[in-house]
Amino acid sequence: MTRVLVSGGTGYAGRFIVEHLLERGYKVTVGGRTAPEPGFFSQAVPFVPLILDPEADQIEAFDNVYYFVHAAFNHLPGKYRGGEGDDAEGFRRANLEGSVRLFETARDAGVRRCVFLSSRAVYGPQAAGALLEEGMLARPDTLYGEIKLQAERSLLSLCGHGFVTASLRATGIYGPAGPGRTHKWASLFDDYVSGRIVSSRVGSEVHGEDVAKAVRLMLEVDTVRINGRTFNTSDILTGNREILSILQRATRCPHPLPEAADSKSYNRMGTCKIESLGWKPGGRDLLQRTIEQLA
Repeated sequence: MTRVLVSGGTGYAGRFIVEHLLERGYKVTVGGRTAPEPGFFSQAVPFVPLILDPEADQIEAFDNVYYFVHAAFNHLPGKYRGGEGDDAEGFRRANLEGSVRLFETARDAGVRRCVFLSSRAVYGPQAAGALLEEGMLARPDTLYGEIKLQAERSLLSLCGHGFVTASLRATGIYGPAGPGRTHKWASLFDDYVSGRIVSSRVGSEVHGEDVAKAVRLMLEVDTVRINGRTFNTSDILTGNREILSILQRATRCPHPLPEAADSKSYNRMGTCKIESLGWKPGGRDLLQRTIEQLA
């Protein structure tokens, strides 16, 4: 079995990646600040301490590791954009400099492939309605997006024949959060069921399982098709009205739904590039099944 180290494996996105790789027969080790609670994963998973610190020597964490998936991110609880709080410098030091140090350490330790979980936020504001494609000029307008973009570029500078790299620009990830955790729409569902006013919104979403499938694809596809490249990882454009309409049917809640948000000016993400490699997300059928499960 091929050994994979997943940083941030106990995080919201990381858990999907770990579970999917385990199911597909990979030998997975979770790296992070604290070990997972017993029973957090479907089976016992080895743990190694791993932190986002550019001064830390952590090469021992990469012993016998063939693949490295970097999904860790240091931020305020519940926030990514704006997750720096009052410490922008510390946020940058951990998430950019700390990530680059891990990339370099992985390469020096003989890791063969490195996959970085980036973000839609790298694109920043674009023309209304423009399709977001990997080759367009990125214009991040948040520190979060800027750091993700700089980390992508740093990883690209390290790629080579012996160290294959790829970055996945993921959008809003949804799905069950795991034992003892609440899913991303928990407060939205609570507001609606409780009869509180819910605002209209629209956004792009992708199930965590589909993100995990994209990660596995980066580990398995021919290296010449992915090395040094970035891939959009997005599925559907949806909003509070559609999400809550599924919840409404599942719970028979009588409260009115919010108005549909205008989606004409929203920037959808083009996924032709990753779909050409065989990736196919679950679409609205998966959205409906997931909300019914969460309900």
